[in-house]
Amino acid sequence: MAVIKPFSAVRPTQNLAAEIAALPYDVYNEEEAREEVKKHPDSFLRIDRAETQLEPGVDPYSEDVYRKAHSTYVEMKRNCEYIKDENLMYYIYSLTMNGRVQTGIVATAFVDDYVNGVIKKHENTRVEKEIDRINHITALGAQTGPIFLAYRSNVNINAIVNKVMNTTKPLYDFVADDGIGHKIYKITATEDILNLVDEFAGINDIYIADGHHRAASAVKVCLKKREENGEDNSAESNYFLSVLFPDDQLMIMDYNRTVKDLNGLSVDELIEKISDKFDIKEAHDGQKSPSKKGEFGMYVDHKWYMLSIKPEYVQKDDPVKALDVSILQDYLLEPILGIKDPRTDERIDFVGGIRGMEELEKRADNDMKISFSMYPTSIHELFNVADAGMLMPPKSTWFEPKLRSGLLIHEF
Repeated sequence: MAVIKPFSAVRPTQNLAAEIAALPYDVYNEEEAREEVKKHPDSFLRIDRAETQLEPGVDPYSEDVYRKAHSTYVEMKRNCEYIKDENLMYYIYSLTMNGRVQTGIVATAFVDDYVNGVIKKHENTRVEKEIDRINHITALGAQTGPIFLAYRSNVNINAIVNKVMNTTKPLYDFVADDGIGHKIYKITATEDILNLVDEFAGINDIYIADGHHRAASAVKVCLKKREENGEDNSAESNYFLSVLFPDDQLMIMDYNRTVKDLNGLSVDELIEKISDKFDIKEAHDGQKSPSKKGEFGMYVDHKWYMLSIKPEYVQKDDPVKALDVSILQDYLLEPILGIKDPRTDERIDFVGGIRGMEELEKRADNDMKISFSMYPTSIHELFNVADAGMLMPPKSTWFEPKLRSGLLIHEF
């Protein structure tokens, strides 16, 4: 059973929500983050990436940066740019992208559910990225970037969400610069809150869709506080900020690959080697991306090809090996292009599907040599891998739209 609790959020005043709400800290490099803060001086990035308020060249992991994040947050609360709700409640977070609506419940999840595997992960995390968020959470005494969780759709939860959205006005309602619509509602009725607690208690499997590093960092901070302070399981520090979405509303986009060279091969030699495991043909009618699982687009030397894995090489019994990202890695990137570890090899880069096929062409025509377009991993493939206690290869999923940070904050 899952323990998913209501909480009292620290949140921006209504007139500032649109300006404060920011994309996750890790979608920007430092230059992009500084430009975003120049464009939107109230953006939460000035807290999430506090180096943007210090001189260029500062170490983004220095104590000065975390102190600046803390002082900025305190100042915003002192100036009443942030307020805190008095009562415990759930919140609804609805996002609209290209007419498609995705609606989740903002709540706090129990640390022990993460530790014991009720909340399941499908990716490894990197220690240095964890340390950064651990320091950030500790400096603020709060979790500010929600963890994106998924669960199998539940009709009773859906009914409560729909009722609240149809009978109350949103707390926030704005469209961000990227065209994504954001609405936040409060769930305050005692009956609804108790019913949601009960419904989530009946769910045995919840999955981290996006935000593995934020989740691992939040959990480690909570466990450290428990150890240091001897706090029992009821303490607020035992819970971390999350948004929970039903699986049937989620969209995973392709996460594509681009490689710097052909590993010493000519294009003809490359195609000959690929033909051993894949059926390959030149793309026609403008096709650049695959239309089904097991199919891949390949752009090299200003030309698109379509690759299809031969049936005898598909391993259906292994949920990781059956992923398209694994097929490409195991039968092409490693044996032919020499990419042994995509997590560390500097010859490979990854391009989120939100950037389109033009970005793959641009990279292959300029700083790289060859690009591959992928068929998106499905949410149920993600569930299968996590249920098996296995991990996906890096950069297997690209979720859109992205949750905004700074809208609802969980203090402990």
